[in-house]
Amino acid sequence: MRFDPATLVYNEAGLIPAIAQDASSGEVLMMAWMNAEAVAKTLETGKVTYWSRSRQAFWVKGESSGHVQELVALRLDCDRDCLLVTVNQTGPSCHTNRRSCFYTEVQDGSEVEIMAPVEA
Repeated sequence: MRFDPATLVYNEAGLIPAIAQDASSGEVLMMAWMNAEAVAKTLETGKVTYWSRSRQAFWVKGESSGHVQELVALRLDCDRDCLLVTVNQTGPSCHTNRRSCFYTEVQDGSEVEIMAPVEA
């Protein structure tokens, strides 16, 4: 069966959450949004493409920073309303220059930073 991005379940803004995971380590790197065209572009180019809600424009991960995400696999969840994008990540994935956007952990009721920015 041929995959069609239009068959995914998008929210009222036409977006679907996409979780990026490192293909080698399994580490969860980030979450961003895609629309149907971003999904199609990602599959066509092999460069993970998101939809920037603030800029209302496509955002090819690493286009300006060089911290690219090369697509390894794109998976759908059982409800077809969330994506898992496994990637080969070059450099940090977070705009804060950390390997992962998930660098804050709640420990004993307090927020603790568990990951420092990557040294330049």
